[in-house]
Amino acid sequence: MKKNILLLIPFLLFSSGSWSQNTKAEINKKVSDLVSKMTLEEKIGQMTQITITNFEIKGKPGVLDTEKLKEGIQNYHVGSILNVPNPGAATTKKWNEVLTSISNEANKTRLKIPVLYGIDAIHGSSYTAGATLFPQQIGMAATFNTEIVKKGAEISAYETRASSIPWVFSPDLDLPRNPAWSRTWESFGEDVYLSAQMGTAMVNGFEGNDIGSKYHVASCMKHFIGYGSTTTGKDRTPSIIPERILRQFDLTIYQAAIKAGAKSVMVSSGEINGTPVHASKYLITDVLKKELGFEGVVVTDWKDIIYLYTRHKVAENNRDAVRISVMAGIDMSMVPEDYTFYTDLLDLVNKGEVPMSRIDDAVSRILKMKFELNLFQNTVANVKDYPKFGSPEFIAVAYNAAAESITLLKNNAAVLPLQKNEKILVTGPTANSMKYLNGGWSYNWQGENSDTYAADKMTILEALQNKIGAQNVLYTPGADLANYDDAAIEKAVALAKDASKIVLCLGEKNYTETPGDISNLYITPSQTKLALALAKLNKPIILVLNEGRPRLISDFEDQMNAVIQCYLPGNEGARALADILYGDVNPSGRLPYNYPRYPNSLEKYNRKYTESLGDEEQNNDAKYEKSYSPQYEFGSGLSYTTFEYSDLKIDKPAITNTDTVTVTITLKNTGKVIGKEAVLLYLTDEVASITPEVKALKGFQKIELAPNESKTLTFTLTQKDLQFVNNDLKWISEKGKFKVQIGNQAQEFMLN
Repeated sequence: MKKNILLLIPFLLFSSGSWSQNTKAEINKKVSDLVSKMTLEEKIGQMTQITITNFEIKGKPGVLDTEKLKEGIQNYHVGSILNVPNPGAATTKKWNEVLTSISNEANKTRLKIPVLYGIDAIHGSSYTAGATLFPQQIGMAATFNTEIVKKGAEISAYETRASSIPWVFSPDLDLPRNPAWSRTWESFGEDVYLSAQMGTAMVNGFEGNDIGSKYHVASCMKHFIGYGSTTTGKDRTPSIIPERILRQFDLTIYQAAIKAGAKSVMVSSGEINGTPVHASKYLITDVLKKELGFEGVVVTDWKDIIYLYTRHKVAENNRDAVRISVMAGIDMSMVPEDYTFYTDLLDLVNKGEVPMSRIDDAVSRILKMKFELNLFQNTVANVKDYPKFGSPEFIAVAYNAAAESITLLKNNAAVLPLQKNEKILVTGPTANSMKYLNGGWSYNWQGENSDTYAADKMTILEALQNKIGAQNVLYTPGADLANYDDAAIEKAVALAKDASKIVLCLGEKNYTETPGDISNLYITPSQTKLALALAKLNKPIILVLNEGRPRLISDFEDQMNAVIQCYLPGNEGARALADILYGDVNPSGRLPYNYPRYPNSLEKYNRKYTESLGDEEQNNDAKYEKSYSPQYEFGSGLSYTTFEYSDLKIDKPAITNTDTVTVTITLKNTGKVIGKEAVLLYLTDEVASITPEVKALKGFQKIELAPNESKTLTFTLTQKDLQFVNNDLKWISEKGKFKVQIGNQAQEFMLN
């Protein structure tokens, strides 16, 4: 691979470059006027989303069949097309050609309504060759830096618009409750507050102040709602979630993103308490649209109306499924491979089973977003307007995101940072492939082509060779992800004898959705065997994890001298890791989830007290095994310097139910090197009528301090921070004692 060495360049915000944008009132009038001119067939076409592969010449991926395209747009009035990258990423020039063909066909229709193109650009414009790829969302959460998340989304929007695409299916606002879930890495982790803050930052970055700007896109929150809470931990399987829990936790995240202005939402493929979300009028219409006031577009996920009868068995046939979902509040169907939604919905309306008012509401929402995006004025980008596409400036931001995400979890005897003059062994199945740095949704669905499309980027091995010279780096894979190979392990052990330290790179294959389902949360046996064999040498081992979810390492973690969690850090991740390993960058990431130790000990950090039974209790007959014993707790993350917390103050010892609380804390860098620290504020409601959490994150700030430098930080707690949802589904706070904890400091106050 070609080595891509870049200087860090300060990030400069590009100008808004806004196309002329209409006011809300003007847009509403244009929508109303247009709807009044549309036939029923044209309206239903707007509600129909078809995959781009339907319009390709058979056997020629990426080549459009003009007759198929004409049929879809002229005969079925298709209003939206989504991307299924096949065979992989296209150049901006190719995207320009594809979107020009679609636009030209739309302009031949009676009303010339533009087609809305949507894409899964979830960690950069990852289906465009040469685009800037960031850490996946779980890594972005680990930065605890909302500015980095916002800047990343701004760049992603810029490069997606450079590809002539105005709509991204991001951010993922799912709240995963089982770490085995295959889409954990697409989320912002297990905490509601963190997810809400990061989701808001991402929406703001994507949409800016004007999604009609040629540098911004419409965002799409997903997957509404409860998708990450499957009882099995496997994709698209049922969830059981009491509504009180759904409202206090899951709904809070979406509420924040809606407040930030998110223009669309994708519905969960799952079911909650026996009702598929696509069939739930209560959740989609009553809660999302009416209660939360969401005015944007509600789109299905892949085939999920069809699945109402083929999988969920709540509809007798496709026609019945279409009726149920549209009446539940669906505005656009990701059909996506045929016109059954169109033909069945047309029949339903003609026979009076779906009222025209429901159709007009859906179409108005879709057309409103098209006007807001300025698609009626311009649908195809001029590549010359995007000189920063894939630029060193953008790549520097992705590098910084990776550097702030990578999390040092263990560093016994200060084995890190490494010395550049010592010989190391690099081994493990994830050491020499871009697939394990990027994960799924990278260049194509499962991300298996990253080594081809990111050939100019560096793997972990290459980054280390570049860092200290190839002569100081020994390498052998040692094992693959799935299969035993005693000869490969023996080779790794033999090479290790000539090295002073071992960098062991373990993790997971690239995956997303159902192909990523697992039945065993432990890291694979082949990797465990390699780790244990190397541990017998009694040489320092630095374990480097590249994984989308926390695979259990308790069988050998105690024999590792250092542990670094990289998550899925993107194309610049290996360079950032190498700089951290050698101390040129001080690690500052923090875990956005509890890293479990055992498969039957999966408690979240904000657990209930009864989830800790046995941690301190014992009687004369038996000692209890600790029930709360994560390998590493949420918020864990070490540095090469030390920080001292002191002088925690609360501005008043008692408040009423209208007051805010001001909290201050002093942080000092007491070490010898400059470092960044994510300062986390936790709140505990000491006694409540609904059993309280042990603690809950209510604030965070990330700051950088030089050696001996100190700074006082200020946090504000609002009344909402003190509240919970009671059994009447109302947000309330109750009189009593609250505890604020920051680092090793704690103070209490009373709510009177």
